[in-house]
Amino acid sequence: MNKFFIAGTDTGVGKTVASAVLTLAMRAYYWKPIQTGLAEDEVEHDIVQGLTGLDKTHFFPSTYAFQAGLAIDQAANLENTAVDLDQCQLPEVPHPLIVEGAGGVFHPINATKTLFDLMRKLSLPVIIVSRGTVGTINHTLLTIDALRHRNIEIQGVIYSGDLIKESQFTIERLGNVRTLFHIPRFSSLTKSTLTQWVFENQSAILEGLK
Repeated sequence: MNKFFIAGTDTGVGKTVASAVLTLAMRAYYWKPIQTGLAEDEVEHDIVQGLTGLDKTHFFPSTYAFQAGLAIDQAANLENTAVDLDQCQLPEVPHPLIVEGAGGVFHPINATKTLFDLMRKLSLPVIIVSRGTVGTINHTLLTIDALRHRNIEIQGVIYSGDLIKESQFTIERLGNVRTLFHIPRFSSLTKSTLTQWVFENQSAILEGLK
């Protein structure tokens, strides 16, 4: 399997940086089906493309892109529309694909659906991106439990930023889940710093995905 859905324990947890790392390490395609918080002249995948330096052919446009930096259902309401999951069709590519979600796993997509419904529709193994600081044990274990309760396959956990190793070990033990790798906090997050880190850790990154 070389296609993964990137889910987070929360908003701003590091999903986009993790997606950039995976996209670069795997030379994958990247797709964020539903995006919020866009300026009028912004392109959905600008951040990931800028961090990886990969050609634009690696990036698929979002099915839905809303300007307001709110929950998806709220941002859609402001534009007098609603997300129809039937429109979110997985790109058919023979190469690796990284699909980035939005917010946490209970993120509302419309009046009745949440991110769980999108994950079930796309039917990809889920990689959880989690903080490594205080509070991560509860948030990560709740996310693991919620995914398993819905029979959604979990590939493992990526930790982003500072990491308390004892918390990682507790999550591995109580959640019966693998740690794939840890992305450190970069003093300056640029294409240069990210690509250098990925180059130095590519073997470990790819090994963790097996």
